Amino acid sequence: MKEGGCNSATYTVLQSEDGAWQVRFPDVPEALTEGDTEAEAHALATDALLAALGGLVKMKRDIPEPSVADAGPVVVVPMLQSAKLALYQAMREEGLNNVTLARKLGLVEGEVRRMLDLDRRTRIGTLEKALRQLGKQMASEVRRAA
Repeated sequence: MKEGGCNSATYTVLQSEDGAWQVRFPDVPEALTEGDTEAEAHALATDALLAALGGLVKMKRDIPEPSVADAGPVVVVPMLQSAKLALYQAMREEGLNNVTLARKLGLVEGEVRRMLDLDRRTRIGTLEKALRQLGKQMASEVRRAA
């Protein structure tokens, strides 16, 4: 994770004794999934990671920093969810709750709650404005897909 956002996470895929292919994220132990084939396990990795990260937000826990780069396959977190996670982490760093940020932005608390929900659509400009309010700036990167 760079500067308070989760951009990517490395994972491992191993076959268990019963033949299922298990996906594990060393830095996010809550993110687990498995598939009947190795390809299916890889295909499920992104959803498992996003579900676990969304759970960490709901439990009001920190988003872990990646510990090892290039140690295996990588899930790249979609830009919208990455921005939401960056906002969440910036709020934690500033000691702000949803109500306080909503007040700063001239919004109601429910709007901030929706901004932090990884499953809800939020305009990227809305997240950019909220991050600016916390002294953060968004930047994007385009690179060749793996």
